[in-house]
Amino acid sequence: MISIQHVTKTFKTLRAVDDLSLEIGAGEFVALLGPNGAGKTTLVEIIEGLQAPDSGQVTIQGLNWQQHATQLRAKIGLSLQETRFVDKLTVRETLELFGSFYGLTKARAHEMMALTDLEAKASTYTVNLSGGQRQRLALGVAIMNTPDVLILDEPTTGLDPNARRDLWKILTDLKQQRGTTLILTTHYMEEAEQLCDRIVIMNTGKILADGTLEQLLAQHSQGEILTFEVATADHQALEQLVATLPGLLAQHCLGQPTEDSYKGQLVVVDLTTALPAFLEQLKAHNMVLSEIGSRRKTLDDLFVAMTGRRLDEA
Repeated sequence: MISIQHVTKTFKTLRAVDDLSLEIGAGEFVALLGPNGAGKTTLVEIIEGLQAPDSGQVTIQGLNWQQHATQLRAKIGLSLQETRFVDKLTVRETLELFGSFYGLTKARAHEMMALTDLEAKASTYTVNLSGGQRQRLALGVAIMNTPDVLILDEPTTGLDPNARRDLWKILTDLKQQRGTTLILTTHYMEEAEQLCDRIVIMNTGKILADGTLEQLLAQHSQGEILTFEVATADHQALEQLVATLPGLLAQHCLGQPTEDSYKGQLVVVDLTTALPAFLEQLKAHNMVLSEIGSRRKTLDDLFVAMTGRRLDEA
């Protein structure tokens, strides 16, 4: 569906996209993740035709922006982090207005209200919509023309969890019913994990990793996570004890230790081996375990390992 070949874009001395190549298949949901300044927005703007690359080529279904701009605009739907509407237009009027740009009938506006669960707000001015309702309206506008490619730039930023999940359901239904290709930029790891088939991690204009969540974790993020809290005043002895555990890859102190407590996190090759050994060591040294938890590594752990910071801190 989308072919990006050796694309480079420079602004003065900043190389925002650096010889980047990427292929996205029809019907794929792809998440673009990266810290601020990674080049995500510039790459998306090049795909959208808002920016021209300094070198390289982008094609969508074999068409390029230099020769086929009109056809491509009919194939793409966009929804940005924040969309401005005419305050004194109703939801119905807004959808009908955008539908008229594509020569669509008013019946299409009613279909979009049903799809985005805005039928009860049909006669409400856009200025009086909640944040979640505005984002659902923006999504309705973006898919008004039944696009082959949908590009969403942080569409759920600032929304409460319920509103966010409402949008997720709309997108999931769209994928199942239409086979739409989606490019999503987001700062929510859960969003990328829930919605997307592939995850592309960018930094300094380059792709650091590309694959399914399972592939990325298997290739780039070894180990499992063990978190604990031990009631002890001898923090040094506890750290020395932990250092002898089988399959230990890393250990971290979580927060500031207190006079009688230590919270830590261990990265181990195999929890089934490390956990019994850890409990035996604590018992042998008369240390009392007050809290323990374990989990597999997540996309957030992978992102930290590759970029040095969490996505929500980027």
